[in-house]
Amino acid sequence: MTSTLLAFCGAALVLAVIPGPSTAVIVRQALRGGRRAALAAIAANELGLLFWALVAALGASALVEASAVAYDVLRIAGAVVLIALGAQSILGRRRPGGGDAGSGAREPAADGWSAFRIGLLTILANPKAAVFAASFLPQFVPAGAPTLPALLLLSLVWVAVDTAWYLALVLLLGRLQAAMSGGRVRRTLEAVSGVVLVALGVRMVLERP
Repeated sequence: MTSTLLAFCGAALVLAVIPGPSTAVIVRQALRGGRRAALAAIAANELGLLFWALVAALGASALVEASAVAYDVLRIAGAVVLIALGAQSILGRRRPGGGDAGSGAREPAADGWSAFRIGLLTILANPKAAVFAASFLPQFVPAGAPTLPALLLLSLVWVAVDTAWYLALVLLLGRLQAAMSGGRVRRTLEAVSGVVLVALGVRMVLERP
């Protein structure tokens, strides 16, 4: 079981490192609202990831995968969220008074509960998370082990590894922002994150299950 768990941790870390919608949203929140907003987005993302993992463990994700309507509704909703967030980031840097170069001020809307809601909506509106969890977790259930308890344990480990990665990422972002202090740098990074979010949203619209 130990070797299987270590292999699972390695696989979960690789998955966390690969950039996706959650990474883009967390980076956006870090740039717009600082560490507090980023931590709120991480908490929301991990809550959503745990939800999908538990859904997969209970076998309910098969319903999402089997229902074309449910899958498409979640897919389009997720795409709309990503594109809207991306457009807000891109257009926000052009808004008069939208982050003075010398002030380093954060936008209140990006803090706390707002960041949490955005993070949670992003992960819950991503049907690929449900489908992937259903195919990823069972691969690491040891032969002969009780399936449901093993899946529940793997779900918790997955969330722990994912959380550790995003916390490290936010810490790194904070240090980079401190080293490259200046409103122009922050707004440029925010615009780049906006472009990435829009691209991910468009890809989600175009792709098929």
